Amino acid sequence: MAIAKKDYIFEEKFKVRDYECDLQGIVNNANYQHYTEHACHEFFLSRGVSFADLHDKGIDLVVSKITIEYKKSLKSGDDFVCRLYMEKEGIRYVYYQDIYRLADNALCAKTKTETVCVVDGKLAASCQELDELLK
Repeated sequence: MAIAKKDYIFEEKFKVRDYECDLQGIVNNANYQHYTEHACHEFFLSRGVSFADLHDKGIDLVVSKITIEYKKSLKSGDDFVCRLYMEKEGIRYVYYQDIYRLADNALCAKTKTETVCVVDGKLAASCQELDELLK
């Protein structure tokens, strides 16, 4: 799942909020998925594509599998960035996202999110709007 920095096509910056941490004082593991999902939505918006607009057209991008590798823990107040690379593998649209703590550029998490396109309730082999994002 390694990605060279030059391959990233989008990044979104964040700051860890207190309530995202668990009793150990580190970000709860579920929040990393929230971070990557938000970054993905922002990536789409930056390209003029809205998930809500797609849904209104009968197009839904549905998660089929998520893999998260936790490398280093983020803590309250940490500034970090989520960097994204997207590609198509068969009928799947796959998002590779890496989360780096900005203070030391430490890799904190690596994710791979596999999605499929559902058009009018049926699995589709492709989606023109999403294929445009890959160009």
